[in-house]
Amino acid sequence: MDTPPDRLERPDAGTRAPAAPPARPPAPRRFAVWIALALAVVAGLLAWIDAKRDLAGMRADVAGRLTVADQAAAQFKARDAAISGELREMQAKLALLETRLAESQSQQSALETLYHDLAPSRDQLAIVEVEQVVALASQQLAIAANVPAAIAALQLADAKLARLDRPKFGPLRRAIASDMEKLKSMPYVDTAGLAGKLDAAIASIDAMPLAREERVPAPAAPALPADAPAWSRFLRDMWTDLKGLVRIEVSDRAAPPLVTPPQQYYLRENLRLRLLSARLSLIARNEPAFRADVKAADAWLRQYFDARAKPVSAVLASLSAMTSVTMAAEVPELTRSLDAARSLRVAQDAQADAPRGRR
Repeated sequence: MDTPPDRLERPDAGTRAPAAPPARPPAPRRFAVWIALALAVVAGLLAWIDAKRDLAGMRADVAGRLTVADQAAAQFKARDAAISGELREMQAKLALLETRLAESQSQQSALETLYHDLAPSRDQLAIVEVEQVVALASQQLAIAANVPAAIAALQLADAKLARLDRPKFGPLRRAIASDMEKLKSMPYVDTAGLAGKLDAAIASIDAMPLAREERVPAPAAPALPADAPAWSRFLRDMWTDLKGLVRIEVSDRAAPPLVTPPQQYYLRENLRLRLLSARLSLIARNEPAFRADVKAADAWLRQYFDARAKPVSAVLASLSAMTSVTMAAEVPELTRSLDAARSLRVAQDAQADAPRGRR
């Protein structure tokens, strides 16, 4: 602090006054400097504290993230280990499947070799099938003389051979074509249709009325008054019965023979036998016997039955159409086709057996 002026000692006259001390800054300026210095220290301290706090937060964040990363890495390692295990398991299964596939392929190859050695080829099966079809057509001709069915069977066999398109089938196809031409040149006889008409005629025999079974409608009785006496009605009824005892018929045709009830039964049975005989002759292709039976049945119908009745007229129309049927004298056989099919089958079997014999 400054010394008051009244306490200043006066210097002696003989002594020199000491040098004055340097001037000090004023007090407000020094106070401002100290405040600034304190503020700087406080600011630095605050900055250091804030930086330390941020550093601690960053360290905690980094530590948390490192922990999460470590956990994720551990999970990834666990998953990697699981995937590696599954991969090894799948590789083992794949190796097992490859082994089984190789075994299966080996077995399949062995089975195919065995199948080719034992099973017939496609050509062999086709030849056997064609031979069976031709044999069936031959049976149809021999048993029922069914020409359309035989032609259809031969066409089926030829179509089967045409689909295979083998040059070695040429002789067999030519034999089949030759037999088909023979069958097509024969007169066509609808055996099934004619047999059906004969069956219908046989079934209608019992419903055919005889010529003597024609009935003339009775004349109407004369009407009597409502108050007519009873004796008058009695006389009218008696007279009507007497007139019914006698019938006079005028006809321009020859009188049909009278057939008694027992004879009617035998007449119908004989007619049935005639039609059955005609049916058998038709199936056997016996044209003379067929025509004789048809003509005899036609004559009996016209002589003993009422030709104006619908059942009789229908049968007469059918029999009249049958009299013009022409049958072939002899049905050709399919010998050429059968021989060609058998020869081809034998050659094919011998060709298939040759490699087996060499083994």
